[in-house]
This record gives sequence, structure tokens and C-alpha cells, in this order.
Amino acid sequence: MTLPSPRFSWVSTLRVALIGLVMCVGLAGTDPSIAEERPPNIVFILADDLGIMDVGAYATHLSNTKPSELYYETPNIDALVEKGIAFSQAYANQLCSPTRAAILTGQYAARLGVTTATPRTKTYYNQGIVPPKGYSLHDAFAHKDAVPGPLAWGNAHSNTVVSTDLLTLSKVLTTHDSAYLGKWHLGGLGAKGQQPRDHGFTEIAFFDSGGSPYFHWKKDWDQKKLYYPTMPQAEQAGGYSGSPTGQEYLTDDLTDQAVDYLNQRAQTPEKPFFLYFAHFSVHTPLQAKKNSIAYFDAKSQKGVHGQSNATYAAMVNHLDDSVGVIMRTLQETGLAENTIVVFSSDNGGVEYTNPAATDNFPFKGGKACLYEGGVRIPMVFYQPGQFDQGSWCNTPVNCIDILPTFASLTENAIPKNIDGKSLTPLLQNPGQKGPPRTFYWHYPFNVIVKHPDNGFPLTPHSAIRVGDYKLIFDWQGRLELYHIPQDPFEKNNLADAQPERTDRLFKQLKTWLRQNVKERYFPVLNPKYQPPQDERPPFVNLWD
Repeated sequence: MTLPSPRFSWVSTLRVALIGLVMCVGLAGTDPSIAEERPPNIVFILADDLGIMDVGAYATHLSNTKPSELYYETPNIDALVEKGIAFSQAYANQLCSPTRAAILTGQYAARLGVTTATPRTKTYYNQGIVPPKGYSLHDAFAHKDAVPGPLAWGNAHSNTVVSTDLLTLSKVLTTHDSAYLGKWHLGGLGAKGQQPRDHGFTEIAFFDSGGSPYFHWKKDWDQKKLYYPTMPQAEQAGGYSGSPTGQEYLTDDLTDQAVDYLNQRAQTPEKPFFLYFAHFSVHTPLQAKKNSIAYFDAKSQKGVHGQSNATYAAMVNHLDDSVGVIMRTLQETGLAENTIVVFSSDNGGVEYTNPAATDNFPFKGGKACLYEGGVRIPMVFYQPGQFDQGSWCNTPVNCIDILPTFASLTENAIPKNIDGKSLTPLLQNPGQKGPPRTFYWHYPFNVIVKHPDNGFPLTPHSAIRVGDYKLIFDWQGRLELYHIPQDPFEKNNLADAQPERTDRLFKQLKTWLRQNVKERYFPVLNPKYQPPQDERPPFVNLWD
């Protein structure tokens, strides 16, 4: 369903038409070789908390679900999949901030200390305290959920920023003007010197937070009063609502601001651009437009595969509408042919809200889990005449690959000592099977999200995938081994059947963690832990 929106007014239509006229006049006097020689533009659209089974084209490709059975409606994202190159085994992290850190740097987030996504919390910086030796100013004091019962491990710390000393995306793309729009959540919770502009982006509109209201959000975004008076800065630095659009719904407002930016770029076609459009959709709070909620509440497919939240379904559709508007704007302004569009998400869908936002069935787990339902995401590349095969690539890839891929596609230098690999060879030949990859995850926290097997709150987890095999280390004392191509829904734990492989992968995971993750980002043994009082499976210390 595509609902009518105020953005399609005659004013908007006239604006696009005028931009198209300017484009025609401008290009008529331009050397044709300029358009051919300059690198392509990039529009990177990142959804928040969108599960892999929330996208219709993925749901039908990865399960036995028929299009007519789907509850959610994503025709515009589906069109990208049908025209572009879609990755069936693309991975992110279990939460948004770690994934955003990995995208921005091409490095595993655990190496940077971005181990979780913190709400507004105390850091050494915002409390005006000199951190202990070995700690960062922007490390959070603590990150704790109200998890009941005795815990064998205490939580690790987490960094709340990505250092501006690193070669991040906008700095790597030296050929491009880079602009940022939407959710940041890597800026130390509003810390001065840690926002998109400090990484080289032009700030269209942004908010340095995990979530945002979808109605009446501007007061929060434009807040200048310090959250903590101890912050060593004059005012809050973590937000800017941008130019007014007249839209009442956040997803629509950000989309209109993206359209305005693209229209402006169409007037200067000689300079390539990179637009990083980070939606808040479909993160909580679950809020959508009333007529859309009513539509999905009445759909006969409601409840298929556990997907029954009409508000969430409406939010998915609003997000999909946004993608459609962006694609039409690129076409109408003449930017489409020389623009790469990439659509992705930052982690799996949320199953732990009450009622549940979505269901990642048949994949196991969701956001905060290291099972496939928590870390496998949709990822699609599209450019007319280049990446328009309508193909599926089944080679495992990772969000750390985005930075080197964008660098390669724009002929910029790929930074040394990063973890990601360029996906250009796979984009040129999606059917090829790339060399075996190794991926790592690290989530050192006890959280209220329930384990999909035993129903208890999650304990710290780390994981490794080597080639076709994925090993998950539950710090409570359990190892799980899965052959992902044969068992993508992680039903058959091979740890006991393949002890040698299990031991080898576990040793490799522990070695990598010890060599790459700083000590403060590891769980800490609880000296007061009382095993007889713990209702969880028996604790076994496999780490030491």
C-alpha cells in the first residue's frame, strides 16, 4: 500500500520540474566527458531495527512464504531487490551503535569499544571527570538492564563515540561532498566535537540518540540545554532538526529534507556527492499515521509468521514510501544513472517489546541476539547500467565491507588496517563464490532480552563465523556450532558432534578477542555469584 502524502503536492511537483529544467540547461553546456569520468554519487539508506524478514522480497526468497501471504508491504524496497544486487547473507551487529561504528570505520566495533547502544547515561566526559588510566573520556560508567537473579558475569563498559582521529567514511571519500541525515548515536550523547560534522559530513538534520519521537520531535532535536550541567561545553551538541518541511511525521520530514538535498545536488552535477540517510524507522517508539495503522489492522494476513503489530507494519510501509520517493527523485532530477543506491539495516528485528514489534521467523532470535535473526540483515546495491542484474549474491558479507566498497567504487584509497573487504568483485559477478571469510561479534552484557531457547535474560555472548560454520559462545558456559548454509535457522547444534571443529573455532575466537578488544570491554567475573541460587543452566567458566 502506498498512501498519499503531502509531499506530492503541486509545489513539490513544480520544484522537481524546475530542477529538471536547470539540469537540462546545465548539462547542455557541459563537456560530456565530465559526467563519464567523474565517480558515481552514493545514496546510502540505513533503516533502524528492520528485520530481514520484514522486507517482502527477502521473506519470499528465504522462506516458503508467498507474496500474497505477506503482512508487511514493501513494494519500493522489493523493486530495488528485483533490479539490483541483493545479498542473502549480509551481516551487521546485534545493536545499532556497534553497526554504525563498523560502517563508519570499516572495523569491528568491538575493536573500537563500541560494544552496545547506550541510552542517555553517564560518561566521564559528561560528568566532567578525568577517566581512570586506560579508559576513554567517552566510556560509559556502566550499562545495566534490570536483570533479575544472580549473575556470573558483570557487564563490560562501552565507548559512546568513534574517534575523529580515524579515517571514517566521509574522510575516505575525498572526491565527494558528504552529507548526513537522520540518526547518529555515535556522538557521546551530545558531546561537542563528536557529531557528524566532526567526521567531515555536512549536517542536513540529525539527532544523536538511539530513538526519537515520530511526532513533535523537533524540540528534542534542537535542545540546547545541557542534559548534564557538568558537561565541559556551553550547550548540547547532539541535534539539529534542519529546514522546515511542513511534514508532521518524522519519516516524511527526513525524506523531504533528503529530496531537497538531491535537488540542490542536481544543480551542481560536476561534483559527486555521498548522502548518508540514516532513518530512525522502524525503531521504537512505535508510532505511525492513523490511516495506515487502520489499514494494516484490517489486513487478512495479520498474524502470518507472528507478524501482527499494525503500528509496526505501518512504520515499515512509511519507510518503504520514503525509499520510493528517493528513487523517483533521482530519476526525475537526472541523477539516477550516475548514482549508486544502497539500502540496508543495522540489526535484526525487535521481538522483545510487548507487544512484539515483529517476528524474524523462521530465523532464530532478534535484536540483541547473535543468532541469525539478530545479525543477518537486508543489503541491496543498485545502479542503472552497473548493478542492475536483479541478482542474489549468496556469499557472506558484513557491514564492515561498506567503507572499502564505497572507496573502491569511487576510486578512493582504501585505508590500511581495516577489517572490511571491498565487495566490488561480487557486485561485478554476484554468482561467484568469494573466498571464505571470518567474522566476529562481541556483546559483553546481561540484558533483559530473553534467550530464544531457555527463556532467561541473555548473558554475555561472543561469536565467530569461519566459512560456512558459526560458533556462538555464551559466557554462561555453552558453545553452539551451526553449519549456516545447511541450517540457516540454527536448529541443529553441532558442538557435541564436531568437538574438534568446535574447539578450534572457540580458540580462534578467544585469541581474536584477547588480541583486539581492550580489557574494559570484557565481562567481569562476579565474586559474589552464588551458583545454587541461579535458575539458569549451570555456569561453567570457559573463558579462563
